[in-house]
Amino acid sequence: MDRRCFAILCHLLRTVTGLTSTEVVDVEEMVAMFLHIVAYDVKNRVIQQEFMRSDETISRHFNMVLLVVIRLHDELLKKPQPVNSDCTDQRWRWFKNYLGALDGTYIKVNVPASDWARYRTCKGEVVTNVLGVCDTKGDFVYVLVGYYYLVDAGYPNVDGFLAPYRGQRYHLQEWCGFENAPSTSKEFFNMKHLSARNVIERALDVLKSRWAILRGKSYYPVEVQCRTILACCLLHNLINREMTNFDIEDNIDEVDSTHATTDVDDIHYIETSSEWTQWRDDLAEEMFTDWELRNQ
Repeated sequence: MDRRCFAILCHLLRTVTGLTSTEVVDVEEMVAMFLHIVAYDVKNRVIQQEFMRSDETISRHFNMVLLVVIRLHDELLKKPQPVNSDCTDQRWRWFKNYLGALDGTYIKVNVPASDWARYRTCKGEVVTNVLGVCDTKGDFVYVLVGYYYLVDAGYPNVDGFLAPYRGQRYHLQEWCGFENAPSTSKEFFNMKHLSARNVIERALDVLKSRWAILRGKSYYPVEVQCRTILACCLLHNLINREMTNFDIEDNIDEVDSTHATTDVDDIHYIETSSEWTQWRDDLAEEMFTDWELRNQ
């Protein structure tokens, strides 16, 4: 975050949330301490040395800033805009009225031992599942945090949720080279679907790259950690909006669907839609036919 973006954040916190300086700590210092913690995942004793403040002062102002950053959700959580019918971008032009790409990721949390079973993954990690939806630019439009029952399972093809074809190729490297080009409409659909859906994979990777507190072992109670995750998503949107030349995304390779859900069990308590499935089949055929004609 550069100085200009930092100043904008402080201005928003003052004008939108009513955050004010105290006799001891001004708003800029409060925000700087908060950002230092979430960006570098450092403990309070490091901040004590950097800012010459007491442990109590740091903890109090961290939680104060955390709560007011979340109150910026109306300002920073973008309203989804559908893809227009005249869109020419090759990633989106087939997905008219597309609102966003959805995926989940795991973030480690600190919970009592008695609750480990509810938060433990199949690999034995204690985490919370974060469900995110982002738009075509990689800005979050929806974030759901802290619900341990959101399992990493395959999403069914139901109205409003366009899923890839199961049992078909769905990894970028599988289409590398002319000899590996899609040979069926379902394979071609999956390739274009992955290309469009890749935006959420990149957004989640950028999010974790920016905020080290989301990558390491949490030292905060789970309620605070969940608020921190949401705050980081809002700050992610602010940086995207105000720092258009920021190149962290250039350092993140095209994601090969590390969170993809096509190889795991279906969610069985939501019925698939025959009408939606037929619409997907028709779209896949139209996409594949157009691609074949252009490559003759």
